[in-house]
Amino acid sequence: MTRLHRDASAPVVAVRGVRKTYRLGAHTVPALQGVDLAVLAGEMVALTGPSGSGKSTLLNLCGLIDVPDAGEVRLQGQPVHLLDETSRTLLRRDGLGFVFQSFNLVPVMTVTDNVDYPLFLAGVPAAERRRRVAEALERVGLAEHAAHRPDALSGGQRQRVAIARALIKRPALVIADEPTASLDSHTADQVLDLMRERCHAEGAAFVIATHDDRLTRRCDRIVRLLDGEITGAEQPAQEPQRSAA
Repeated sequence: MTRLHRDASAPVVAVRGVRKTYRLGAHTVPALQGVDLAVLAGEMVALTGPSGSGKSTLLNLCGLIDVPDAGEVRLQGQPVHLLDETSRTLLRRDGLGFVFQSFNLVPVMTVTDNVDYPLFLAGVPAAERRRRVAEALERVGLAEHAAHRPDALSGGQRQRVAIARALIKRPALVIADEPTASLDSHTADQVLDLMRERCHAEGAAFVIATHDDRLTRRCDRIVRLLDGEITGAEQPAQEPQRSAA
C-alpha cells in the first residue's frame, strides 16, 4: 500500500498504545510508554516537554520515519505501522509534508525548483506543476522571489518556502520539528500566522514538536509529554492581541 484511501470520519493520524525503546550501549532507554494521540483534519497540535520527553520519537512515528515496538499507527483510518520501509517511504513522499528548523532547502535550486521538487518526484505533469507552484508561492507571499536561490532569502522567507513545499502535495498531515527555533520574534510571528492560516485553509493536520510558547499559543491543542508519557492535553491560552504598528 503506497496510497491511502481517505476515511473522512477517521482522525488524520492516530497512535494507540505506542511504545518505543532505544539502546544506548548496554542501556535500554524507554522513549514512549503506551502513548495515545489522535489529530483531526484542520487541527494544529503542539507536542511540548523537556528534552528526552519523547516529542521527537512521537513525531517520527506520526511521520512514518520510525515504527513502534508495540501499539499501532493509523493514517486516515488505515494501519501503517506494519508497512515495510519502501512502502513507508512512498507514503511519506506522496501523502505527508515536513517542515524543519533548518529549512532543508536545496541550495543550488531556485525557490520555484525547491517547491516543485516533490511534485516532480511524484510524476505530476509539468504544466500542472507550474500552476500549482505559482499558486503556492503566491499564497505564502513569495511570488516575486520565485527565481531566487535560498541563500538570497532571509530566514523567515526560507521557512515560507519550506511551508509552501510541505503543502504543495496537498498532504493530509504536516510534520513540523521546531519550525521557529532559528527565527527572531517578528519573523516567527509571521511564519506562525501563515502556518495556522494554511492549516485551516488546506484542511491538513499539523503535528508540531516545539519548545516555543509563541507557537503553542497559536495551536488548537497542546499535548505535554514527560518521560515518554502524555501528562496532559489542553487548549492554549488566548493569544494576546498584537499591535498593528
